[in-house]
Amino acid sequence: MTHDQSFTNQKFKLVGSRVNRPDGVDKVTGRAKYGADASAAGQLVALFLRSPHAHAKIKKLDTSRAEKLAGVKAVITSADLPDHTNGAQLDVLENCMARDRVLYDGHAVAAVAAIDKETAKKALKLIKVSYEKLPHVTDVDEAMKPEAPLVREDIFTRGIDPKPTEPSNVCKVSTFGHGDIEAGFDEADVIIEKSYKTEQTHQGYIEPHACLASVGPDGNGELWVTTQGHYTYRTVCAALLGMDMAKLKVTSSEIGGGFGGKTHVWIEPIALALSRKANRPVKAVMTRDEVFKASGPTCSTSMDIKIGAKKDGTITAGSAHIRYQDGAFRGQWGQLGAMTAFACYDLKNVQSVGYDVLVNRPKVAAYRAPSAPMAAFGVESTMDLVADAIGMDPIDLRIKNAAKEGTRASYGPTYGPIGIGPTLEAAKNHPHMRAKLKKNQGRGMACGFWFNFGGQTCTDINISADGTVNLTLGTVDVGGSRASMSLICAEELGIPYDQVKANVADTSSLGHNDTTEGSRGTFSSGMATIFAAREAIEEMKERAAQTWDIPVEEVEWVEGEARAIGQKNDNLPPLTLKEIAARAAATGGPIAGHNEVVADGAGVSFASHICDVEVDPETGGTRIIRGEVLEYPIDGVLNSHPGLLPECRGSASPAWSVYHDIPIGSSTHFCDNGIDTGELLLKREVSVRRGMTYEDLCYHTLVLSGVLMKEALEAYFEGRWGEMRRPQGESEHPTFRNAPDEILNVVRKKLADQTYLHYVD
Repeated sequence: MTHDQSFTNQKFKLVGSRVNRPDGVDKVTGRAKYGADASAAGQLVALFLRSPHAHAKIKKLDTSRAEKLAGVKAVITSADLPDHTNGAQLDVLENCMARDRVLYDGHAVAAVAAIDKETAKKALKLIKVSYEKLPHVTDVDEAMKPEAPLVREDIFTRGIDPKPTEPSNVCKVSTFGHGDIEAGFDEADVIIEKSYKTEQTHQGYIEPHACLASVGPDGNGELWVTTQGHYTYRTVCAALLGMDMAKLKVTSSEIGGGFGGKTHVWIEPIALALSRKANRPVKAVMTRDEVFKASGPTCSTSMDIKIGAKKDGTITAGSAHIRYQDGAFRGQWGQLGAMTAFACYDLKNVQSVGYDVLVNRPKVAAYRAPSAPMAAFGVESTMDLVADAIGMDPIDLRIKNAAKEGTRASYGPTYGPIGIGPTLEAAKNHPHMRAKLKKNQGRGMACGFWFNFGGQTCTDINISADGTVNLTLGTVDVGGSRASMSLICAEELGIPYDQVKANVADTSSLGHNDTTEGSRGTFSSGMATIFAAREAIEEMKERAAQTWDIPVEEVEWVEGEARAIGQKNDNLPPLTLKEIAARAAATGGPIAGHNEVVADGAGVSFASHICDVEVDPETGGTRIIRGEVLEYPIDGVLNSHPGLLPECRGSASPAWSVYHDIPIGSSTHFCDNGIDTGELLLKREVSVRRGMTYEDLCYHTLVLSGVLMKEALEAYFEGRWGEMRRPQGESEHPTFRNAPDEILNVVRKKLADQTYLHYVD
């Protein structure tokens, strides 16, 4: 797609302004529908039987008793699924349902669909599995040793020469770099060599994986699912189950967080298979325990970083060997890590090697610029050590070696007009860097890099007779893209923001759209929206020309209206979008714009970040004491706290309230650098009645938190925050941490014995 240079210096009226999000009211009022909120008449409940072993052969799997249980409508094992032994989808399907071996603790071996959850639970207990335990390995370094147990016997290391003849847990080696690495280290005055490890981290999204699947006897299927990419889910699920892609419609729900973890299928193909077998809709929702056990976290890593520098700060060589554990299935994480490790710097001699290593853990998924944070942690930590060794300011060291336009990247290409330098200069000159630190406080900074990409995107604009513009998107709204696309659409058309109504289409309503990942959503959908809007504008100019009976070349579009140009047309009044839309039936029918694009031109991105922390000398615990996010919003940042403030700050408020006989309630307050210490807006007690359980108190405080947040937002729009906000005051209690089991046991006993002091009955 050719870039229209005439818009390069466009001045924006709407883009960049603060507007109400189209999804905002539904989300804060609880009306928004997430994955688990979908339901259908006659739906069944799906539950999964998961392996208790990290590695084992499945010697016998007997589902006969479960199948005979009243209320069970379908049981699925790998035997019920298509054979992809020699296909590209084998790994994906085998992760969804184990075949002859389980490869991690939590690996699904069977699934049932029953009339209710209790029946499904009974059915799982009736399934008999005989396992032969096998040696397992979970540490990435241990997995690379010659004597390590093999996770997969069909994996031969790629990326090395000669090609190996023996299987290995190392599935791929990716090497990048240029120059003479050894000569570079020979030039150095100082060489710092350091090893690091990072642990596996889950994305921690609020909403678990959930879906509602329905496949009819005619083979047509529907899937309602929480996902970052419903078109990809359609493609993968159809391939796995041998379905015609056109017969499967996938609708994305609102998403309660993904961060990369909802770019892969987990339970969805099995839910579809159960529905196909039972001929009933099937709903599957992961428990939180299942989310952690059986869906993809990011990698753990082990790395060796070596950097050489001259006394003046010139880096002469950089080397990184980074080992990424992929879980039990192949990934590309080591390759991405090796590419990003030294990407922020202009180095003459550099080498980075990434290893993808299999272990007996769940399949790894993306997590916010996947693989880059681990590599950055190792390189940036070593950069600080180099700065200390040569007596140079850490930011100045980075500025001296910063990648810029014309730099040959460590992974190959030459950078265009972008670099890390401006972000470093901004960090160096920011007031944050001059703020004084107190005892037990420290300041750190680091740089980061990511590629970005565009991908396939398709967008529709349809203009209604009343002038309302319906914007249909194919990219899942993960972080506010409906608002940003509405702004772009309104900007192009020259109309008010609230005249645009954005929605995310199902897979039957638009052409293919790639997954919302890799920072592509706004870039690609924005491009498609711009050109769809311009197509609609051209159509409206045609309609105006027809109305005026003049050539279309004599019509221009300015600020939401068609204007006739030329002296002979001075007597023709402008036609607004609403006026043109109202006459659409008489001038040619519906007015629309459409665009499909493989969005090109996505550039790389650089970032620098500053963070201050305070260390508790007694516990070693740390907390962030300065956050620029808190200082950016003009009117402040609100938090809903399920506890009364200042009486009960911190975690597990209902538990600590009962334990210390503090009244129970919820609060809405402004965030500051402390834990729940900012100014109050609202607080209200929960009426605690005899017979309530701890779970009841958690539920009621959370519900009340939502109610108070809604009231706070209503007060904001009424301009009442100034009169409402007030200091919290002090509390006689400490800031509470998570309540351990011994505290929870006391709490539950007090509630059972009804000895809590603040009952209302």
